[in-house]
Amino acid sequence: MLALVRADFPVFLHVLGAMVLVGSIAATAIAAGRGVLLRGVAFRTMVFLVLPSWALMRLAGQWIESRENWPDDLTWLGIGYIVGDVGLVILLATALIAWWAYRNPERSWPGRAVAGLASLYLVALLVAMWAMTTKPD
Repeated sequence: MLALVRADFPVFLHVLGAMVLVGSIAATAIAAGRGVLLRGVAFRTMVFLVLPSWALMRLAGQWIESRENWPDDLTWLGIGYIVGDVGLVILLATALIAWWAYRNPERSWPGRAVAGLASLYLVALLVAMWAMTTKPD
């Protein structure tokens, strides 16, 4: 029984990271667009939930890929890599703008920018989830 559970541990970590990432990026998008008081929540969510869950999702996904014998030209795997790798750049930019929005509450554009970037990445994550579940090859 333990061997059965241990065989799927990387998949569990990957899915856990992806679920927390989707939920926390949605919470960031909602909090950043709601007003000055919630900008701190958006920034802390980015730092303490979004970035660690991205790392868990990405590292566990790489762990799974290294254990499997998949061909290199899988479309769904490529979509996952693109959303993950380009997503890190988007997430770091979003975290920086969220920090700016938190430190400068008199300006409204940083909060809207965080909400927009987080929403954009949420859509990309949903596309990657579709690709991972349907495996369109």
